[in-house]
Amino acid sequence: MMTNQMYFAQQPEAAHDRQQINFSWPRGSLNLTTDAGVFSKHRVDYGSAVLIKQAGELTDLPAGKILDLGCGYGPIGLFAAKNWPDRQVDLTDINERALALAKHNQTANGIKNANVFASNIYEQIEDSYALILTNPPIRAGKEVVSAILAEAKNHLVANGQILCVIQKKQGEPSAKRLLTQTFGNCQILKRDKGYYVLQSRVLA
Repeated sequence: MMTNQMYFAQQPEAAHDRQQINFSWPRGSLNLTTDAGVFSKHRVDYGSAVLIKQAGELTDLPAGKILDLGCGYGPIGLFAAKNWPDRQVDLTDINERALALAKHNQTANGIKNANVFASNIYEQIEDSYALILTNPPIRAGKEVVSAILAEAKNHLVANGQILCVIQKKQGEPSAKRLLTQTFGNCQILKRDKGYYVLQSRVLA
């Protein structure tokens, strides 16, 4: 259990193994510190990179904040903060080690418009957002992933949207059905090596 769900644990027990990685996209880059006990410590995982690339192409967001739910050590949320410097970006996770890394990486990259805090899914989320970005923790189980997707609508402004990335073999068809049931719409923005970026909107 710990091997599969360690990165979704509140307090990972793995011995520390800090590493430095660099992640770049066409208009920016991040220098990131990672560690054992967090998701994808050796590199920004392919799914997150696909989500980041697709999010960077959005042009029709309403006014408001951005949420990175399940932020890990921060690549998605810190990308968002650099890509939308005029918006506040919240990064949340249950993993205390990941949160400490995300805060460190925020400071190390000189990012001012981000706020990192602990939340088990949406338990500590009080605001509404223009955009929710998530690479959901598949190994935490279907119940957790379903809650992330189904409850997103309660935390989005009118015309706000959720973008999630998920592999077809790890539940994309059921995720698409759930988003469609919840929002009344869901489209596939991108397919890339088995990863799908799904988008749903709160229709005004």
